[in-house]
Amino acid sequence: MFMRIAKAYAALTDEESRKNWEEFGNPDGPQATSFGIALPAWIVDQKNSILVLLVYGLAFMVILPVVVGSWWYRSIRYSGDQILIRTTQIYTYFVYKTRNMDMKRLIMVLAGASEFDPQYNKDATSRPADNIQIPQLIREIGGINLKKNEPPLTCPYSLKARVLLLTHLARMKVPEVLEEDQQFILKKSPALLQEMINVICQLIIMARSREEREFRAPSLGSLENCMKLSQMTVQGLQQFKSPLLQLPHIEEDNLRRVSNHKKYKIKSIQDLVSLKGTDRRNLLHFLEDKKYDEVMAVLGSFPYVTMDIKPQVLDDEDSNNITVGSLVTVLVTLTRQTMAEVFEKEQSICAAEEQPAEDGQGDVNKVKSKGWQQKNKGTKKASKSKKKKPLKKKPLPPSLQPPKQQKQKQANGEVVAKEEEEEVSDKGSESEEEETNRDSQSEKDDGSDRDSDREQDEKQNKDDEAEWQELQQSIQRKERALLETKSKITHPVYSLFFPEEKQEWWWLYIADRKEQMLICMPYHVCTLKDKEEVELKFPAPGKPGNYQYTVYLRSDSYMGLDQIKPLKLEVHEAKPVPENHPQWDTAIEGDEDQEDSEGFEDSFEEEEEEEDDDD
Repeated sequence: MFMRIAKAYAALTDEESRKNWEEFGNPDGPQATSFGIALPAWIVDQKNSILVLLVYGLAFMVILPVVVGSWWYRSIRYSGDQILIRTTQIYTYFVYKTRNMDMKRLIMVLAGASEFDPQYNKDATSRPADNIQIPQLIREIGGINLKKNEPPLTCPYSLKARVLLLTHLARMKVPEVLEEDQQFILKKSPALLQEMINVICQLIIMARSREEREFRAPSLGSLENCMKLSQMTVQGLQQFKSPLLQLPHIEEDNLRRVSNHKKYKIKSIQDLVSLKGTDRRNLLHFLEDKKYDEVMAVLGSFPYVTMDIKPQVLDDEDSNNITVGSLVTVLVTLTRQTMAEVFEKEQSICAAEEQPAEDGQGDVNKVKSKGWQQKNKGTKKASKSKKKKPLKKKPLPPSLQPPKQQKQKQANGEVVAKEEEEEVSDKGSESEEEETNRDSQSEKDDGSDRDSDREQDEKQNKDDEAEWQELQQSIQRKERALLETKSKITHPVYSLFFPEEKQEWWWLYIADRKEQMLICMPYHVCTLKDKEEVELKFPAPGKPGNYQYTVYLRSDSYMGLDQIKPLKLEVHEAKPVPENHPQWDTAIEGDEDQEDSEGFEDSFEEEEEEEDDDD
């Protein structure tokens, strides 16, 4: 009590204590803070100590390890792309076993994924009615070999998935009970095909690194069939069907009228879009106006992607010079537009060109006729005037001249002497003029050489600045790619038979079509909205020469919209490694001079010591 009264008295009388009281709530200044946890009384009660201990032990030693263990057990079954590891193992085995996979074999391997097995995936269902309905669909499809025993590809779940995939590609109706299972299989198929592409690429890399004849790498055809199967799955089309069936209201019956037309031979979507509006309407006359407008809206929304290719060698003085063993970087710039935008521009340009031609059509015909007549006349005159001209004869030397000319020269000796003197004087004046002309010409040449040297220096500086800017842009591009996380939501795909909304993605890779060899691994372009830059890297060939590759851009959703562009590389010999360099010589000379100076200092010190000893 006395302590409190003393502190209160100090707070009232002492200014410093009063400030502490106003700022910290205590006349003595800031005090240590303490925290506490409010717990129920029954937890800290001594009677309940055993019960609390049992609850804590059950929560942290039994329940928590079980939850973490179950989560870990489920997570290790999947890869980073949420694909079962068992599925990856199945794909690796069968892709290695079958080097060249056709479409039929590819569908069979795709259906063997463990995602469709109820034992490994609870979302996959197996019904008793499958034993009745699946055999009926097999008979309707035909061409399915049931005698071959090749597990897990011949297991019931795999056979069911294969049949439902084939019915989807054939656009066949399935019973309502199987529609849910078919949609589940279709939703999983794009991710599974991407996993199969990754497996094929890994096996190709392993085959190149090992360089063993026994290790067989998958073929380029197997990789491209996987990409094509993705397009077929999204659009619900078989392998050799027309891409025009992707459009609404165009079916097999109507397709014959379009593709077999006498005047318009339409085989692709680009052919249909490139027609004029009136010609296109005449071709699709069997459609009503409402259906025709819907077809045009869908057709105009299809993507049209252009590629700009630039091969180079980064981090090198001469980036355009590709040498043996260098790392080639192909910068591919992808620009996406819709079909409607591209062909509207082309039609406007054509209309602008046709408008003046229609206005002056008569004048053009007149000019053309006159020009044609003048051309004929000119050709006739030229043909008449084309005669061989006599060649100019060179003067003969005096020893070979005829004797009459020699006699005339002897008789007229004085005249000849005078003429010779005049010629000598003329030659002297001409030689002086030639010397002055030579001097002026040499001065001009020196001036032109200086100008050319300046131009070369300026050009070299501009080239260096351009290379420096390109290098800075590439560095900034890499930094942006590392920092930015682009969304994979690009453009929704129009599909009549796919069960969910899918985004528009692409595959970009380089291949040697002649050798059937993959040069650069496929890059999955998932962020192409309007414009995208992609770098494809691969080692240059081991021998100098000219090489012709092909850059492919394939859609994972649309058929018939793939882009192909040639890539020509001229590979040179690698530059020899310099054995002697001026900087190294100067460094060696500097070391020798330092050694000589140190030796001189040592000898001077020894002489001084000897003199001291003598003294």
